Amino acid sequence: MKRLAALAAAVLFAPSAALAGNWTIDGAHSTAGFAVRHMMVSKAKGQFNKITGKIALDEKDLTKSTVEATIDVASIDTNNTKRDEHLRSPDFFDVEKFPSITFKSTKVEKKGKDALKVTGDLTLHGVTKSVVLETTLTGPSTNPWGQQVRGIEAKTKLNRKDFGLTWNKGLETGGVLVGEEVEISIDAEVNPEQPSEAK
Repeated sequence: MKRLAALAAAVLFAPSAALAGNWTIDGAHSTAGFAVRHMMVSKAKGQFNKITGKIALDEKDLTKSTVEATIDVASIDTNNTKRDEHLRSPDFFDVEKFPSITFKSTKVEKKGKDALKVTGDLTLHGVTKSVVLETTLTGPSTNPWGQQVRGIEAKTKLNRKDFGLTWNKGLETGGVLVGEEVEISIDAEVNPEQPSEAK
């Protein structure tokens, strides 16, 4: 009788366990990129190389999923050492005072088979604003070591002045050195949360 009850419980609860789970961002395979207009004629691009976070993914109802992510601002990389140093300075990100950029979802909407509209609070340079990430979810897949992985791609645009990033220089020919609109793109690989990571 006890064995029958245990079997029934496994049948009842296994589907929900398979449909919902916690995932962590794999920092070795994830970046947060950005692009901004430079001198009114081209786009300067860069990325943050250190990003961490967790996703509570509900496969049965994706609108119940949640996302939290943190970016280490000092990991900024534009392939130009002097520019990176300037971006870390008080003129821009001021990493000594504001070392992290954080995002915490407040709403998830399904926009298609694998497309999501994720609304959340973005805190950057000490300012918190609501932003919308146009998101695509890929996978799951299994890597060569037998571990399940998923991919997340997210894009948005923001005005850097809304977050207090106002530094600029005028050009002799008119216009400014750095554009105001910034394109954000996140490419993240996520793995199932391990017991040691759970709190």
